[in-house]
Amino acid sequence: MLKVGLTGGIGCGKSTAADLFAELGAPVIDADLISHELVKPGAPALLEISRQFGPDILTADGALDRDKMRELVFSRPACKKQLEAILHPLVYTEMQRLMKILDYPYVILCIPLLLETNMQHFVDRILVIDCPVDEQIKRVKLRSRHSEETIKAIVASQVSREQRLSAADDIIDNSGDATKLAEHIKKLHNLYL
Repeated sequence: MLKVGLTGGIGCGKSTAADLFAELGAPVIDADLISHELVKPGAPALLEISRQFGPDILTADGALDRDKMRELVFSRPACKKQLEAILHPLVYTEMQRLMKILDYPYVILCIPLLLETNMQHFVDRILVIDCPVDEQIKRVKLRSRHSEETIKAIVASQVSREQRLSAADDIIDNSGDATKLAEHIKKLHNLYL
């Protein structure tokens, strides 16, 4: 089975692209969704996060306080590494488990931090969904309540656009309209089949 690593900067349209592949029948395994499952109240990963970062990182109902965690990891690089050391191995292990039960010519592995985690070897091809940084910032501002400063910090914490594009086997410029994105996805779907 061909393993396609779908990646891109925040706000570039990775989720939309993954949804379009799924609509065409392709299996999609999303690292972010797995990560959310791993930090549900009572989950072992969340207990380890709470142990390492203190109980203040949890909400009153025992869930991960995502705003506090985000603030912590973007203000203190050592905390970011600490969190990644807990979550990333678990995410990749779960992705491998899910791939073993698939029967399809290819799988889309939606991994926003594929390059940041140096896991290029985990996939056979890298598909980058791309758009200019100012477009990324605009899109994230529309869909979230993050300040522009926070969004810029997130963008800065990711590999540069140039690094992402140079690592790509396939690139979709998603600065246009949704119809063009769907057309590109159909072409790549046929290629991957």
